[in-house]
Amino acid sequence: MYAEGFDDALIGVVRRFDKTWPLYDYRKCLDVLMEANLSREQAVDYMETHVIGAYVGSGTPCFAVMGVPGEREGGGGPGERE
Repeated sequence: MYAEGFDDALIGVVRRFDKTWPLYDYRKCLDVLMEANLSREQAVDYMETHVIGAYVGSGTPCFAVMGVPGEREGGGGPGERE
């Protein structure tokens, strides 16, 4: 299952045994949302609430945070430092 509207953020697939899931770059997803006139804070909130937080079955897409582990996205985003 692909995440509607995030084609520009699709970076590959995740494979495990006989399953394959789309893989999106989290930051590129934020860019897509900001291009749609959301602020960065609104984009992070939308991603966390409506995209990352949405389980749509066993084909739910995966989202990668590329870069340095522990780097904060803001607004409760992934990889927040303790």
